[in-house]
Amino acid sequence: MLWLIALLTIGCAYALGSLPFAVIVSRLMGLADPRTFGSSNPGATNVLRSGNKKAAALTLLGDLLKGTVAVCLANWVSTYFDLSSLVVAASAIAVFLGHVFPFTLGFKGGKGVATAIGILIALQPLLALACALTWLAVAYTFKYSSLAAIVAALCAPLYYFLGANSLWPLDKPEALAIGVLSALLLWRHAANIQRLMLGQETRIGQKKR
Repeated sequence: MLWLIALLTIGCAYALGSLPFAVIVSRLMGLADPRTFGSSNPGATNVLRSGNKKAAALTLLGDLLKGTVAVCLANWVSTYFDLSSLVVAASAIAVFLGHVFPFTLGFKGGKGVATAIGILIALQPLLALACALTWLAVAYTFKYSSLAAIVAALCAPLYYFLGANSLWPLDKPEALAIGVLSALLLWRHAANIQRLMLGQETRIGQKKR
């Protein structure tokens, strides 16, 4: 019975992650489908290229909250049914994979930066704050959203282990989940890394070439 509850919880996390807020918000606000312009990526950064900052902010909030809600729900279920922390860690990965590979969009989703931050808010708020500040600092300095995401992804596991046993207890499944999320984010930004090296990456607020 408990294994079924665990699987349902992880499945719900994936389903939440599959909610494409970039597409939902754009449709509700009468904007073009974000998959038809710019980078074709259904995420907040590409929605911003439409010129509608409100739509981009709502997309960012929606993508962030689905990560937080999914992990909080998994944490509540795990506590209530006395399940392993592996369920929470697996749900964290599942909601991220839902965003990146949503069944609602033919398994072609976004990069997952906002959802990853939302996940960290539910897992370790201080770690989420550190990563968000890192993203903001890099984005403000260099004006590259992708570079900011790459640096924040690299720093997340480092920050986690630096704060373990002082700011938060070390939890192996949680640490593994954060490591997997970091690796997935870097993988999703492989093309961005190549463009950055070639000096061809688009800056924040600039229309896609």
